[in-house]
Amino acid sequence: MPDLIMLVPTRGRPENLWQLWLAFRETCTADTLLVAITDDDDPHLPGYEQRYDWAAGDPRLRHITGPRLRLGGTLNAAAPVYAHQCPRIGFLGDDHRPRTVGWDSRYIEALDALGTGLVYGDDLIQHQALPTQVAMTSDIVLATDHMVPPGIVHLYADNAWLTLGQALGSITYLPDVVVEHCHPIAGRAAWDEGYAEANTDERSDADREVFERWRANDLDLWVQQIREYLR
Repeated sequence: MPDLIMLVPTRGRPENLWQLWLAFRETCTADTLLVAITDDDDPHLPGYEQRYDWAAGDPRLRHITGPRLRLGGTLNAAAPVYAHQCPRIGFLGDDHRPRTVGWDSRYIEALDALGTGLVYGDDLIQHQALPTQVAMTSDIVLATDHMVPPGIVHLYADNAWLTLGQALGSITYLPDVVVEHCHPIAGRAAWDEGYAEANTDERSDADREVFERWRANDLDLWVQQIREYLR
């Protein structure tokens, strides 16, 4: 059983995933597994498969493929499965790059100190304001059967993680642990089809509505489910 599993939904960016993997393998110091999740209709799927072959069977990398569910749906489908296999589970975008050696060990230490909760580092864009990358204790996923509020497609997942951690009184920000977000808004990547699809006004409005409805109607239920699960 790994110490930590990080899920990476990715589409149309095999080179991005490869660069993430190179940074991941150079900075991990714990037994951490990266699970790359691709869509079975992705035209770039052969590129992912080729790069997975280049990893030469490294046990720290796993590649799985399934139907396209977008980011939120993919995390909600995969997280409950992997939460049964590991006490800690998290999310990285294919445009995140761990920079701090031992970032994963620091995440594990922080989660162990919390007992139940969430942890995130500095993405060099949002800093403490939002966990654009996150790890959490698996009991959160097992209690709620979700990693993000159902209905969120791409945006506002990080808002939900922050809000849930605050409601639980159990979230840690590590300012000296850098997991860089190489996003176009910071000039660290070029806009592509994936960014364009995920960052429209319509997508933002729709995901914000789902988030706000979840916060108003379901957040307290999630907190109750988590606390009951722990009992």
